[in-house]
Amino acid sequence: MSLRRNILASYLSQGYVTVISIVTMPFYLRYLGAEAYGLVGFFAMLQAWFMLLDMGLSPTLARETARFKGNALDADDYRSFVRALEALFLVVALLGGGLLFLGAGPMAHDWLKVSTIPYVVVERALQVMALIVALRWMSGLYRSIASGSERLVWLAGFGSAVATVRFVGVLLVLEYVSATITAFFWYQLAIACVELAVLMGYAARQVPARSHARSLWSSFAVVRPMVKFSLSLAFTSSVWIFVTQTDKLILSRILPLADYGYFTLAVLVAGGVMAISGPVSSALLPRMARLEAEQDRRGLVDVYRRSTQLVVAVSASASVTLALGAQTLLYAWTGDRSLAAQASPVLVPYALGNGILAVAAFPYYLQYAKGNLRMHLIGNVLFVVLLIPLIVWAAGAYGGVGAGYVWLLTNALYLLAWTPLVHRHLQVPLNRPWFARDIAAIAVPVAVAGVAMSAALPADGDRWVSGANIAALFAATVLVGAASTTRGWATVKAYAASLDAAAAWTGRRFRG
Repeated sequence: MSLRRNILASYLSQGYVTVISIVTMPFYLRYLGAEAYGLVGFFAMLQAWFMLLDMGLSPTLARETARFKGNALDADDYRSFVRALEALFLVVALLGGGLLFLGAGPMAHDWLKVSTIPYVVVERALQVMALIVALRWMSGLYRSIASGSERLVWLAGFGSAVATVRFVGVLLVLEYVSATITAFFWYQLAIACVELAVLMGYAARQVPARSHARSLWSSFAVVRPMVKFSLSLAFTSSVWIFVTQTDKLILSRILPLADYGYFTLAVLVAGGVMAISGPVSSALLPRMARLEAEQDRRGLVDVYRRSTQLVVAVSASASVTLALGAQTLLYAWTGDRSLAAQASPVLVPYALGNGILAVAAFPYYLQYAKGNLRMHLIGNVLFVVLLIPLIVWAAGAYGGVGAGYVWLLTNALYLLAWTPLVHRHLQVPLNRPWFARDIAAIAVPVAVAGVAMSAALPADGDRWVSGANIAALFAATVLVGAASTTRGWATVKAYAASLDAAAAWTGRRFRG
């Protein structure tokens, strides 16, 4: 299976999902209003916190699926492992979803700051959210099987189709059925049911047929040897949720629901940068796990470095564009200058912080492939000990802007101070070439090009002019980023050499 094809498919799908989710947000605001849209943001945050219950099982399943496909795991053991996880996930879905359903009343009355929406409507919306969260939780299990099988082209196509129905189809419901937050979430519940059914059917075809019957208890016995690695991933996932969602949880309690909707909008746009790393990790994790199982260390490092350059080129371009053109972009997107002025200060630090985080995630990919997450666990403990108190303080004192700058600074510190220690611990001599060639040699030219291009563009204009300015800024930075990669620079030099050769041939012909 081609890694390049898998990455391309994942990129196209993730890019499409990101774009369509961003494009449809102004329509949600128009149909639902800022306060109801705040509930949409609260739902996204709630779904992320529910993933604390994953206990590292989904990524472990993806890894074990990759090992099974690489003939490093017995078919019966793998099938038993899948069966045990299905039982665990079902129990968690019932208990976790049930608790969220029962807690809808207290959340509506005591946690959220609601102004205009009736409390009974908010409570009903929260109850439907609980059902959706439980269903999507189960979908994640079966998505891990497809991902670990490197069926990423199919997964990308299916994800794009679901996103179209989820984000665009609901606009038809809001337009022709009912422009209410209750209708919005009932529709999302129906889509979650269909998504789970399709993923279950597809995953079933990737799991081998059993050669002899095993009891459920013996299936759990297969899980035990993988518990240590799974718990390592569980801690990593927990830290990730604490790191990325604590600010949103705190602000959902502090801000009026309408203001929380505007904050959510800015963070959503900044999340477009993080979408850069998602497709690469989906393709990289199973491939690197397989290369490590095959003891192909040279191939492992080569894939690691080439993928780093790819992510730096695109994530640096996206984060620089969003940071330099935050207010222009938000105005072009929504047509609301007041909203753009209010949300752009939050967008700037989150966009830059997400760009750094997309790169800082790479040492984790190496540790995942090697099955040794000790340094990652230590680093995450230090990171969360530093980050959480600062975010609590900054969010309470300065709102979303303060939380954003804490996010930016702590991610920069993690990349520069901790990742070199990880490379040394893994005995991979990468620090100098990775930081100098794979990161700085690409990010610095992108930043310089972005500042120069931003200064050259018109300062103001209507929505179309503003949109064209942002597109030009992003195109310029992407071109510089692509040309700065090893492969891109080789292409530039080859093209320049061909031009010199053509000029020399023309000169000889002219003199002749």
